[in-house]
Parts: sequence; structure tokens; C-alpha cells
Amino acid sequence: MKQKETLLNTMGINIARASAEDIGDEHVGTSLETPLREDAFEMDDELKVELIEKHFREIMHIMGLDLTDDSLKGTPHRVAKMYVKEVFSGLNPKNKPVAKLFENKYKYNEMLVEKNITFFSHCEHHFVPIHGKAHVAYISNGSVIGLSKINRIVQYFSQRPQVQERLTMQIGNELVEALGTDDVAVIMDADHMCVSSRGVKDTTSSTLTSFYSGKFEKDEQTRNEFLKYISLER
Repeated sequence: MKQKETLLNTMGINIARASAEDIGDEHVGTSLETPLREDAFEMDDELKVELIEKHFREIMHIMGLDLTDDSLKGTPHRVAKMYVKEVFSGLNPKNKPVAKLFENKYKYNEMLVEKNITFFSHCEHHFVPIHGKAHVAYISNGSVIGLSKINRIVQYFSQRPQVQERLTMQIGNELVEALGTDDVAVIMDADHMCVSSRGVKDTTSSTLTSFYSGKFEKDEQTRNEFLKYISLER
């Protein structure tokens, strides 16, 4: 280790930076909660767009791009607006969907499965896209949720810089809390462009993560039933 530190210092490489790069390449997440500063939302969205636009323009300038070109001159604003209003809008808790519950009047006490929910996210290590399908199941504890709200919960937590393991856990924990039942399962199957478009450049692999709680965790038959449902062809 000492030898490595000496070598890095000789080469003028910051050791902390090297460690950060290792974390990114190894796909490591550091916490269940998305890392946010305490003052993350003191600045309004319009100011954030303005500042990101300014800095992204500088990035493009450093890269040597001609910002007077008709095709490029609007790019800094488009990127800034996209970051704040769209692809990272899930960072702001004001955008969190309200999960209104309804009485389970049908007395439906079997598993409800919503599969193939399309989601788009971004790898927090390289800020390139993650995209895939989420499969969600729950068993009612006396209340049910509108189907579209499941999609919105998946989208909300996806629309932020993410690690897939954390994303899966955040969706699962939110559904447990929102539904008032421990009987929740989530499986996510995703392609990571940090793997396919850079680094190892593997375009054929995908990443699977799961969250099981309640009966899905304790009862193998319940878990297998869920897995059978999501494997069925439409």
C-alpha cells in the first residue's frame, strides 16, 4: 500500500481521486439514501438551470466546441433544463408522488403484480443512462394503490443519479411504507451505459437486483409465484 501511495504521489495523482475512480469502476454505492447536502433545495429550480447552463457552456468551450454554431448554441440551456426538470427531477422531494390508498372493497387477498415497468435513470459514477424494466408485486393489507402510482414511484426514484442496488431498495421501502404492508417484492433488470458505452464496452450483459420483504422474503412458494408471473409471455 505504501509503495502504491509513493508511486501515485510521484506521478502527481491525488490518492483520494484514485480511490473515487476505483469506486466508480467497481459500481460501489455508499448509502441507502441518495447523497444530498442539507442545503440542496435552498436554491430554486430556475436559478439551478441558469447556473448549470453557465457551467455546461464552459465545459463545451473547454472541449473545443463552437458555441456559435446553430446546432450547439442552445445545448447548454437544453442540458440544464433537462437535468433539473426531467432526468434528475426525482432529487427534489416536492416531486414525490402522493400514494393515495383505497379500501380493498373486492377483498382481493392474492398477489398483485405489475411487470415490465419501463424506467430510465443515470449512473451516479459517470452520469450516463441506465434503462430497463421493473417488476413489482404486493399483497394487500386491507388497502390498494392505483396502478399508475406504482409506475410513478418507480420513475420518481429513477430520476436521480443512482446505483441500481440503492434504486431497488428505495422503491421497495417506499412501497412498504406507502401500502402499509411488508409483503412487497421488486425486481429490476437494467442495462448500464457505463458498462456498454465505455470501460469494458459489454453490450450484451444486464444487471438484476431484487427486494423482498414480508411473505416474499420468508415464504419460498410466494417468491416463486412472483418469479413465475414475471416470466410469463404477454
